[in-house]
Amino acid sequence: MKSKIWIVFIILLISILGSITNGSEVHYKTKRVPAEWEPQEAIWMQWPGYWEKDYEITFAKMADIISRYEKLHILYKTDKIYANAQKAISDIGGNPKNTNIFWHKVPYNNAWMRDNGPVYVLNYNELRIQNWDFNAWGGAFGSDIPFTLDNKIPDKVGTILNLPVDYVNIVHERGNLEFNGLDTVILNWSTIGDPSRNLHYNKQRAEHDLKTLFGVTNVIFIEGIPSGDRTKGHVDGIARFIGTSTVVVVQCTSRSLCQTDSKDADIYDKAAKIIQEAGLNVIREPIEGFVKYNNQMFDTNYMNWLVGNGFVIAPGFGKLETDLAAKSRIESYFPNREVHIIEMLSSWAAGGGVHCHTNDQPAFSLSK
Repeated sequence: MKSKIWIVFIILLISILGSITNGSEVHYKTKRVPAEWEPQEAIWMQWPGYWEKDYEITFAKMADIISRYEKLHILYKTDKIYANAQKAISDIGGNPKNTNIFWHKVPYNNAWMRDNGPVYVLNYNELRIQNWDFNAWGGAFGSDIPFTLDNKIPDKVGTILNLPVDYVNIVHERGNLEFNGLDTVILNWSTIGDPSRNLHYNKQRAEHDLKTLFGVTNVIFIEGIPSGDRTKGHVDGIARFIGTSTVVVVQCTSRSLCQTDSKDADIYDKAAKIIQEAGLNVIREPIEGFVKYNNQMFDTNYMNWLVGNGFVIAPGFGKLETDLAAKSRIESYFPNREVHIIEMLSSWAAGGGVHCHTNDQPAFSLSK
């Protein structure tokens, strides 16, 4: 009799554990944001206009590389910009007629589509677009920077792709979101909690909102604004997932402008500690030098990379020693991808790199 009771107990226990496992699987499948290294349908860019023309060669190089590996959607707002874009790609030896490149005439304001573009969410086997409010980085680049057209870009993309669009009444940018594709998002509270973006917002409410909107169970807030970062600390310049449980975090060295005892070093070290204490593995990405460009000094921080289908593009600084060393490290982070370093100091001086300029669209097959 006792043995029968034990058998029944074990069966019940297995059943309970099984239901818990199945529950977690349902949570994974019903709502999540795919990680950047997962299969992509395409990458999107907003081609720079007349006041951002300095970035044009950088965009041409990015377009040439991306279109070798996957589809690339390029938005242009005037026929002149379209002609300039075609010429720029041709001038660097690329093919603007590549069948992987799709051109769309759409009005917009800036060339930083990571931040005003769509956030893609898989929800109940359906790929949906989230359109978060965008106010040009809380006015950090000046109150005269226009953004109303940028706010409509997720709607335009939704129309082009025939995808449903959900509106999120929170001011934020995708450049401050790092997902592991399962259950975790990392972001900088200094950005989303910025009063110029979201007045009277608090961490408790933000955590609830992020879990609801993205289907994550773990929200990791880092804090702090590195020197010169006018986005107020976008996470894609500080900490990046390279796997579901591994995060690369930038690190100051004796060879960088940010010294090991500086405010910036403290921000990065605390971020690494917070992420590690959340149960994730941390690799430190050293800043091994600095460069001068247009009378400004910049650390050689390569964190703003873009991961695509079979490739990675990282910002370059025209400093061969550090560029090659960074290329080698990034190859170790993504061993099955070809790594490209593009010198893009004109973009860097304006506030960002390749990740900031691009917006990746997950493969539709992921929703099945």
